[in-house]
Amino acid sequence: MSEFTCVVCPWGCLLTADGEKISGYSCSRGLNYAKREQSDPRRDISGTVRISGASLNVIPVKTSAPIPKHLLLEAATLLSAAKVYAPVKSGDIAISDILETGIDFIVTQSMAACTG
Repeated sequence: MSEFTCVVCPWGCLLTADGEKISGYSCSRGLNYAKREQSDPRRDISGTVRISGASLNVIPVKTSAPIPKHLLLEAATLLSAAKVYAPVKSGDIAISDILETGIDFIVTQSMAACTG
C-alpha cells in the first residue's frame, strides 16, 4: 500500500493505493493520477540554462511534457551543461529529445541578442 498527495489540482487530496484499490480522490483526475503514479510516475522539470549573447546569463526552461521520475536527476544534470545562443523565443527548444524520451526542454522567455 502506498500513500501520496495528488498534485493535479489545488485540493491536494491524500490518496491511498493498494493495487487496483484506490481511495481518497475527489475527482476522476485524481483517480487517473493515482493509477498513473503507480505504474509510470512522471514529473515536470523547470530550470535554467546558460545563454550567450544576451543581456542576462541564464534563461528559464521547462520540459515539454512530464518525464519518467527515475530520469529526473539525469535530466536536470543536462541543464548544467547546456547553452543556448541569443536571440531565443519562448517555445524554442533548448535541449531536444531528453535522454531519448521524445520530450524537450523548451525556453519559457524570449530574449533578444545583446547589441553592444
